[in-house]
Amino acid sequence: MSKKIIYVVGIGPGDELMMTGEAIDVLDRVDTIVGYPLYIKLLGERYSKKRFLETNMKGEYKRCIMCFEEAMAGHDVALISSGDAGVYGMASLMYEVGRDYPECEIKVVAGLTAACSGSAVLGSPLSNDFCVISLSDLLTPWEKIEKRLRAAALGDFAIAIYNPSSHKRYDYLKKACEILLEYIEPERVCGYVENIGREGTKENVCTLGELKDIGVNMFTTVFIGCSATELIDGKMVTKRGYRETR
Repeated sequence: MSKKIIYVVGIGPGDELMMTGEAIDVLDRVDTIVGYPLYIKLLGERYSKKRFLETNMKGEYKRCIMCFEEAMAGHDVALISSGDAGVYGMASLMYEVGRDYPECEIKVVAGLTAACSGSAVLGSPLSNDFCVISLSDLLTPWEKIEKRLRAAALGDFAIAIYNPSSHKRYDYLKKACEILLEYIEPERVCGYVENIGREGTKENVCTLGELKDIGVNMFTTVFIGCSATELIDGKMVTKRGYRETR
């Protein structure tokens, strides 16, 4: 007997133009879509006739259980995540929960994560080695986040920062910049993009010293350049060294 497939779909920023063809095909075929209310809303009219199930923030485990129960009941199910489901998304938790549902198979459908889509808005800040660090300490202790920031600075990585701020963590980006400034010059090129790929997209470039005192929200992705990053016509560009090899 074949296993019931549950799709875990990265929807990118949510706009159909920025979804992969595979993601669109899967969401067209399933009858039930499970997700966080904001992400379901972002899907728009194309999927308005689908059956939707949702849970709010901190309801991630329940959301996964929903998927397996609905699949076992005969529904074709997709669980959606913004960006890529395997990058700060729901894919890992689905595999954990899936141990209790051997009758089901999980298929992850890749999506466009904010590091990629935000980088394209700002220019090309991630053209060489880079890392992605979330400042959310909901699931990761701040002490570990701080170690990762220091390691990234010492390794001269370009850095994409997710979850830089929230109502409870209003000063976390400032704290992160202060740590990075222990190793990086204040003039280092940085940038940030708010509402990537959605209505009201905003972008800005600045220095690390300036970034420390800029307020951002939870829908912002921040980019810290490495030593090879510079401004070219107002865009963040991390050089790879091609010109030096001519």
